[in-house]
Formats: sequence, structure tokens, C-alpha cells
Amino acid sequence: MRNATQSVLLLTVCIPVLAQGLPTVAVLSTGGTIASKQDPAKGGYMPALTGQDLVAAVPAIKSIAQIQVEQISNILSYEMTPEIWIRLAGRVNALLARPEIAGIVVTHGTDTLEETAYFLDLTTTSTKPVILVGAQRPASDADSDGPRNLLDSVRVAISSEAAGKGVMVVMNGQINAARDVTKTNTSQVETFRGLEFGELGVVDAEKVRFYRAPLRRQTIAVDSETKLGRVDIVMNYAGADGFSIRSLLRDGGVQGLVIVGLGLGDVTSSMFDAIQEARTRGVPVVISTRVPTGRIFSLSAAKGSALSLKGIGCVLADNLSPQKARVLLMLALTKTRDSAALQKYFDN
Repeated sequence: MRNATQSVLLLTVCIPVLAQGLPTVAVLSTGGTIASKQDPAKGGYMPALTGQDLVAAVPAIKSIAQIQVEQISNILSYEMTPEIWIRLAGRVNALLARPEIAGIVVTHGTDTLEETAYFLDLTTTSTKPVILVGAQRPASDADSDGPRNLLDSVRVAISSEAAGKGVMVVMNGQINAARDVTKTNTSQVETFRGLEFGELGVVDAEKVRFYRAPLRRQTIAVDSETKLGRVDIVMNYAGADGFSIRSLLRDGGVQGLVIVGLGLGDVTSSMFDAIQEARTRGVPVVISTRVPTGRIFSLSAAKGSALSLKGIGCVLADNLSPQKARVLLMLALTKTRDSAALQKYFDN
């Protein structure tokens, strides 16, 4: 049997609708809690439902859109890989190029949903809406939030106001921008939030309503031949000595590093020395922070500060989280390895 993370199922199903002339939305299913059911033999939840099953469980969708379903994978999202991202981006761009497709909804597990959303935000070339949606409660739970979230996502995908706003995450009645949104709670349904700038809008019983639009957006084109290099994330903490960085350098496979600094991106002196070794070897290094909000900028001149790190050619991540800084660095490295050029991607 082929590994689920490596297989791509291109099963396409058209769901009947109550009336002709409705907009067409493509639903791309990848698995996750939204598609999971209790497995008694394994004592927990496992992906079990297809995208067709998810759509069929929400009859109200038939009254607002024609649905085309494709099963991309059926995995828990902690098994998501850059290879699947590339294939998913290819399908999104190919489908959106078709005039009859009004928008796309991607069903996804919540663990890495924000990373996939940001990857698609960076690689989608169309202005048509792309919505990522998941659930915190599995499909087999009586109070699963998946059906409502899926219906809301389709409603946003066909909204005229959703065009041009990039990839969005729709859950719990809130619309959030891919660049801003993050998972804030391990289990509660109101988990995805734009902590610093808030949601773009809301989906309520009456309508889809937008209140703002994201401005910090850019596109980095990819295709099926694009190869994403290995980029690792290394945490800084009290007493960090750079051992993890030096271990990665000895392995020789790392092509980029994201450092999770303190505060404004500060690192220990020992960590600074290890980062300098990476820079001497030509490894691009991006400095992010473990603080959930705020951007990184140069302030202190001390060794280990953002200013000293920038002085050895490190790139500052602005306000991107470490996981999203990794996504952008992986894509930017397909175009350049020059520090100044990389910094421009993070400044956009």
C-alpha cells in the first residue's frame, strides 16, 4: 500500500444541486480532524471520510453552489509535507484558471493549517478566493464543528467581496488572512485568530461581511518541477549554546535556518557564534521570535542582538512566526540565496 503522504488521488465528483446557474466551487480534501472518525481498534480518531463524504454531510451547500471534489490526500496534518504543498498549489492554480471555477475550499487538519494556508497565499496566481477550513472536533462527534465551518467556507468562496484578498482561513464564523492567522488553542473551536490585527471579517447567519483587507502580500511562482530545499527551525532559549546549529551544519543537508530568537530576535552569545559559522558556510539564516506578536527590528548593538545578526548577513523576519518564516524562506530560496535579496521578500 502506498504511503498516504506520497499518494495523490485525483478522484473528481460532481455533487448534484437543486438549481442550475449556481457558482462552482472546487473542494480539495487533504484529511485532518474534519475528516476523522473514532477508530475503536486504535483507540483514537483517524481520517476516514473523503471530501465527497464531507460535502454530502452538509445538504445546505447544494442550495448555494455546485461542488467539484478532489481528494488530494487523507492524512492528519502533522504528516503534511512540502511535496504535498507543491502538488496542492499546482491543483489550485490549474483549477482557478478555469473560468467556471468561482473559488476553492481546501479541507485540512488544524496542526499545520496555517503553514499550508500561507504557502498557498504565496504561490496562488489567481485573485479568486481560496479558503482553508478544518475542525477541532472530529466528524464522528455529535457536536462536530466541521459541517458549519465547511458551509461557511463555501459561502466565503462565492462571495464577491472575497476576491483579491488572498488565501483565507474560515473557522468558527471568523475570516482570517493566511499571513496573520495562527492556532492559539490545542482543542477549543475558537482557535484560529489573527492575534495582532484581528480577523478580516465574519460569516454569520445573515451574510458574509468583510471589514478589512490584507496588504502584505506577494506571489512566488512554483510549478511541478520546483524543489524546496531543507530549512530547519532552531529555538533560542536561556543557555542555548548553538549545539543544534552545529549539528545541522555537520550533517550538511541544511539549506537554510530559521532562528526562533527572544524578544526582538535576540540570541545568546554562544548561539550567535554558531549562527556566524552558518553564515560563513553560506547558509541563509532568518531571525524570527518566539514572542507571538510584534515585528523584529534593530535596536540594541550588543552581540546577539538583531543589529549584530543583520551585520553578519542574517535576514529579519518582520512579524512572521517561525513556521511561516520557514515557508517564505523555502520559497524565496528557489529564486535567490543573496541576503539582501532575501530580506526584500521578508520586507514585502
